[in-house]
Parts: sequence; structure tokens; C-alpha cells
Amino acid sequence: MPSREQRGSVRTAVVWDALEAALADGPRDVVDLGGGTGGFAVRLAESGHRVRVVDPSPDALAALARRAREVDLEVSGLQGDVADLVEVVGAGSADVVLCHGVLEVVDPALALARIGQVLRPGGLLSLVVGQRHAAVIARAMAGHFQQARGLLDDREPVDPRTGRRFTADEVRDLLADHGFGAVAVHAVRVFADLVPAALVDQEPGAAAALVDLERAVAQRPEYLPLATQLHVLAHAAS
Repeated sequence: MPSREQRGSVRTAVVWDALEAALADGPRDVVDLGGGTGGFAVRLAESGHRVRVVDPSPDALAALARRAREVDLEVSGLQGDVADLVEVVGAGSADVVLCHGVLEVVDPALALARIGQVLRPGGLLSLVVGQRHAAVIARAMAGHFQQARGLLDDREPVDPRTGRRFTADEVRDLLADHGFGAVAVHAVRVFADLVPAALVDQEPGAAAALVDLERAVAQRPEYLPLATQLHVLAHAAS
């Protein structure tokens, strides 16, 4: 397996475990908001789900189309963003919405309001966000002490590229404010960003062992503050 695929597998294994278990009972209508080139969308389509990707980048959507053609799958790519999500896909048209790495760089309240309109009653939201405590540590370890101090208590975006970060409690509160009931919160990339890439790439069995370790701590609440990302599954109001 190429090293890039190894690292990608380590970083997304916990999310895939939770998502596939939640979608195990049959094909769903899925909207992947900000799904880009289809890293999640194509695999979901391979499992029989009907997937639409909404993304503002025409280049990303073109790459998605090529990726889907390579495996002879149909994945709909639609140009749009959070603001026009309802107009692009239709109200009440999705059983599942993926919002991975999006809430950091948009208005969270607007995004959750639009997602709530798109989901059918009781529909599932899969949310992945950057986690603040780990970001503070990462910046401090890189010598960016002022950035670390600024991020410690500031809920606003740090910069346009990386955006804001969230704690688990903040995510739960945001979801509750917009009518979502959290089902589960998973710690993602607790160790993956700390382990040297060369070790994962070159040491036999290291990638698989690291995935096992990530899975072992994913649902332990004491590891949430150490996770680079949080994955939350939540249901819209019925």
C-alpha cells in the first residue's frame, strides 16, 4: 500500500468505522457538503448509497467526476456552498449529510441551520471538526507560542486557511441549539499526527497497529482533548 494511502487510512479509520456502522441498514440519500474530490463520496457510492457532493470548487468537482468514472460509479457533483445548500439539493431531500472539515471555515450557525433544512426528520449528520486543545498544543510545539495563546480561549477563526477550532462541549451546545441530538462523539487522530510519518510508512505493521490504537481510544472521553479532530454523529429533530 502506498504511504499516502497508509496515512489516509490511519487518519480516517475511526470516522469510517462509525459512519459505516450507522449506515449499515440500507442505501441512503447522502449529501456530502464540501466533499471536494470525493474521498468519502466515492466509497459511500461503492456501498450502494446515492451520493451528491456539494462544493464551491469546480476543479474539485471535476476531479470527483474523474474519480467516479474510474470506478464506474455515479456520484452527482453540484457547485454550491453552505449559503445556497437548500436551493442546490432541495429541502428535506437527504437521509444523511456529511459535513467534514467545513464548520471551521464557515458560519457554524448558518451551516447547521441549512443542514437541518436539507435533512429529513430524524436524518443523520456526520460532523468532523478541528479540536481546539490539540491545536493549542500543536502550535506551541511548533514554537508558535503567541498563536497558541490566542487560540486558547478564542472561538473565532485563527486564520482563513485553518479556521476556528472547537471543544467537544462547544460542538454539543451548537448541535443542541439547532435541534440536533448528539448520538456519539469520537476522538480522531489522537496519535496519528504525533507519530513520525517515516515510521508509519516504513515499519512493517506500524500503520495497522496505529489504526488499532486510534480505535481503542476513539470513544474514551479522556482522550477527546488530545484529538486533532472530533467526529460527531447527530440526528435531526424527528
